[in-house]
Amino acid sequence: MLNIGGLTIGMTCCMLIFHHVSYEKSYDGFSPVAKDVVRLRLDSYQKGKLAWQSATIYPAIAPTIRKDFPEVLDFCRLHDAEMLLTNEANDVKFNETKGYFADPSFVKMFDVNLIKGNPATALDAPDKMVISESMSKKYFGNGEALGKNLTVRDPGSLQTYQVTGVFKDYPKNSHLIVDYLVSYSTLGKILRLDGDTSNATETSWGWYDFYSYLQLKPGTDYEKLESKLPAFCDRYINSQEWYKTNNNRATLHLLPVTDIHLYSNYNQEAEVNGNGQAVEFLFLVAIFIIGIAWINYINLATARSAERAREVGVRKVLGAVRSMLIRQFLVESFLLNTIALLLSVLAFYLLWPAFDTFVGRDFTTDFALTHNYWLLFLALFSGGTMLSGLYPSLVLSSFQPITVLKGVFKNTAGGMSLRKGLIVVQFITSVVLIAGTIIVYQQVDYMRRQQLGVNINQTLVLQGAGSLQDSLYQNVFQPFKNELLQQGNIKNVSASTSVMGNEIYWTSGVTRLDKPNETAVTLYHLGIDHDFLPAYDLKLVAGRNFSQKLKTDEKAAIINERAAELLGYKSAAEVVSQNSRLRRGRDTLSIVGVVSDYHHQGLQKAIDPMILLFRPNTRSYYSVKIGTTDIQKTIGSVQKVWSKYFPSDPLNYFFLDETFNQQYKSDTLFGKVFAVFAFLAILIACFGLLGLSAYNVLQRAKEIGIRKVLGASVQNILLLLSKDFLKLIVAALILAIPVGWFVMHEWLQDFAYRINIAWWVFAVAGIISLGIALLVISVQAIKAAVENPVKSLRTE
Repeated sequence: MLNIGGLTIGMTCCMLIFHHVSYEKSYDGFSPVAKDVVRLRLDSYQKGKLAWQSATIYPAIAPTIRKDFPEVLDFCRLHDAEMLLTNEANDVKFNETKGYFADPSFVKMFDVNLIKGNPATALDAPDKMVISESMSKKYFGNGEALGKNLTVRDPGSLQTYQVTGVFKDYPKNSHLIVDYLVSYSTLGKILRLDGDTSNATETSWGWYDFYSYLQLKPGTDYEKLESKLPAFCDRYINSQEWYKTNNNRATLHLLPVTDIHLYSNYNQEAEVNGNGQAVEFLFLVAIFIIGIAWINYINLATARSAERAREVGVRKVLGAVRSMLIRQFLVESFLLNTIALLLSVLAFYLLWPAFDTFVGRDFTTDFALTHNYWLLFLALFSGGTMLSGLYPSLVLSSFQPITVLKGVFKNTAGGMSLRKGLIVVQFITSVVLIAGTIIVYQQVDYMRRQQLGVNINQTLVLQGAGSLQDSLYQNVFQPFKNELLQQGNIKNVSASTSVMGNEIYWTSGVTRLDKPNETAVTLYHLGIDHDFLPAYDLKLVAGRNFSQKLKTDEKAAIINERAAELLGYKSAAEVVSQNSRLRRGRDTLSIVGVVSDYHHQGLQKAIDPMILLFRPNTRSYYSVKIGTTDIQKTIGSVQKVWSKYFPSDPLNYFFLDETFNQQYKSDTLFGKVFAVFAFLAILIACFGLLGLSAYNVLQRAKEIGIRKVLGASVQNILLLLSKDFLKLIVAALILAIPVGWFVMHEWLQDFAYRINIAWWVFAVAGIISLGIALLVISVQAIKAAVENPVKSLRTE
């Protein structure tokens, strides 16, 4: 039973991890042309140093690359299309955030499965949009959506889009979440209505907010194409006057679309991506766990060698040759492994939905394992079954009939060394997994506990109202804010263009007015009102906050310490004392204060250089600071006030600390998965240790009997039988330390702020492993120590 139990646990763990890994690696592979699609990335160098790397680029790049390089078949561009969308007929309205302005080629390139509408014409003209089945039901119920209109309540005007297609809900395993697509030409039309005459959506080489994809000719080596892009950048980007004046340089890079989810974590990613390194670690854990299970099989099979020895002797006397015995034991191994396989497949399918929930998916995946991973698992099963059965069969078939029939046989020193070596390998893996679990927990806990430099607690964030025109909004927001502040449990209300935890996309080049020849630096912009700094307990290290009473603050700015350093100031006091001014585009800004650095995003990322601008009527987010009591009642009060002032806007809200901590979700889940499989790996390793200790007791039964007759105590026998195994565990610990340190050091490199690996982590991992091993060994040792010595000596 130990054999089958260990094998079943090992195989089930392996299949579950393979299921997770195969799903993570399946992202964006559903399109027939996925293997030929790459995404462009833009890197910007300022003053000779890398300033940022962005998943978005300029809109003119992709069509120009297609024109210049024959190996490019097609391209498509996406731009965020967040909007307040309504169906006036059904009085349905929602703030939509998961949609894009998209080139028509996106439909074919990304295999958007239109179940209604014509793919060739669905996005070929302005004011057209295609929506998902779920979105169709949300706005039209069970009615027909095709040909109907949806209205966008833009602050400047009302726009009407015709639904020209309905597509099957976009696959979950994509780096994009797509609920709707609006024709790309619509974006150009909107800009023209706002007065743009430059055709920026086609010609701009400075507006880097566009995801851009290239479809290459089949068989094209994307790395060879990438090697041609430096010359392309020099020709079209780096030759621009702004780049030359500011000593800036841009480079372009390509990434296969199937690699984006796991290997792309740059600025302006469409969604939070996975961690390829973590997935690769888990893949190795799966191999180690199933390997440990087969090591156990070898140890447990050889532990039963005494029971099988007489059988082998009798069969040899009756004429059996060694090859026949080897085949017999290999068949037995195959049958045991097959039984374990069948049990593990059953366990896998029973645990599959729960495992999906455990790893953080809010849905059950549509497949268990991809074809390639089933083949890999079956190859592992075949190879492992053969190798794990071969060694015991060679050992058992080598017994000499005369020796074993007399009841006297010994295993070779080489055989014992191999088995001990296998135990060491098992516990090296166990110690590394335990230490890894502790380090992952420490890193996540460090990020959660680290002082952010900003107070995000008790903050209810409302997504801003978007339906009112600017002239009306200014007269509505302040009364709305004042009425909220009259509620007893509300302490502060502030408006901003972004909140902590959200990536800032608003950037521009900024220079010091007193040093016009200095190169521009990129600063991340945040628009705030005068209540934002006190609401979040942000500390001013120099200067003052914005003032509602000073008209000049419309052209004022506050920068953080990182921006001051990047701009060349020696101290925050110097910035304010010199009445410093900045050039931002055509604007001249006076710096009125310097705020201390704070973490706008999680600690995986470094603090960005920021500039805060006075925007008292911004409408992106409203931060409502509330008390700790009657929270639900407070939310109800907010809803009533909202409905009074913004009846055309749905209320969407979230608690800031909860959404901020979502940035650590993938790392927390990685730690949980790591911990569970570490425990199971130790459990399986203990099965092997149990087998080896049982084998050791069996081999030394007569020695133990003689020692007891001569007066040895239970404690003496326990120490005798345990010391060899303790040496193995200590050896495993010594070998595990450098392996574990290297593996976890590599994992920690993904974090801008990270812990140092402490020596005691491996000490704790070793003590845990040692304690578990002693418990397992003691079971067999105590059993042997209390055994009647007459039973082991009566054959002599």
